[in-house]
Amino acid sequence: PDYLPGYIRVTDEEGRSRFGEVWGVEPPDKPGLTLMEMINGCGAEIRAMFIMGENPLMSDPDLNHVRKQLGRLDFLVVSELFMSETAEMADVVLPAASFAEKDGTFTATDRRVQRIRKAVEPIGESLPDWLIVSKISEGLGYPMDYEDPGEIMDELADLSPIYGGIRYPRLEEEGLRWPCPDPNHPGTRILHRERFSRGLGKFQPIEYIPPAEEPDEEYPLILTTGRLLFHWHTGTMTRRSETLTDQVNVARAEINPFDAEKIGVKNGDRIEVTSRRGSISLEALVTSGIKEGVVFIPFHFAEAAANTLTNPALDPKAKIPELKVCAIRIRKK
Repeated sequence: PDYLPGYIRVTDEEGRSRFGEVWGVEPPDKPGLTLMEMINGCGAEIRAMFIMGENPLMSDPDLNHVRKQLGRLDFLVVSELFMSETAEMADVVLPAASFAEKDGTFTATDRRVQRIRKAVEPIGESLPDWLIVSKISEGLGYPMDYEDPGEIMDELADLSPIYGGIRYPRLEEEGLRWPCPDPNHPGTRILHRERFSRGLGKFQPIEYIPPAEEPDEEYPLILTTGRLLFHWHTGTMTRRSETLTDQVNVARAEINPFDAEKIGVKNGDRIEVTSRRGSISLEALVTSGIKEGVVFIPFHFAEAAANTLTNPALDPKAKIPELKVCAIRIRKK
């Protein structure tokens, strides 16, 4: 990680000291590895991995490489609600509780911290995330003696200035937006009014860098991936909802009519889509809603996993993979 709780950078000496005193350990002063750096390090500097609520065997680029790398680990633990593609590879699967089976808070994109309250008891051996982490930590020799998530919220309020005034009693009636530095603060509805946190806005020209992989004679089309209205990310939850799968439950590649005619593909035909990293098979959806030369495939469907095709090339600064552009070819099956 590059931040401590509450957006305190690990390079912030005063912040590290504050957390370290309460935790009884010295937090690292250098940012950790990014996701793709962790995947590439499996079997070398990384020998074990604990994955909580993520499904990299569907969401990461170049899935054949991801599967190979995770297979190099000595030990893989996955905490999940359902048996995802990643959980199927795990040495140990820890069943997690859903939002309706636990107490705690959610923080929305608009910074609003809201209470959630347990509606039903967790099924079987499933536990809330905070308790799973606490039990693992205790097993590793570092007890986390929290009685409930309210104690964790209190610790966050004590240590992180932007959460200083946010505690459970204040959240009973309605949420609060951070920054909320003290018990009398109403929360911050608009984060930046006259100035940004670093001063006035800064604009600078950027140099256009083309995609790492562009169409050529062998792979003449551009693939872009994304989501559909009725499903979320890797489909681990939404594809288990009959209401949603009744709307969409089949993977389709959206192709412009001009490209479809050149390839000899009609609506509903089975096609094979191939990149330099792999191939998938799915239905064609011929539509003028997609630009000529571009193909769109959603990444919700394990049976036609779009990220088998995508490029793991990284942005040089953010280290984010180029999931949205790669070169492909299509043939009718």
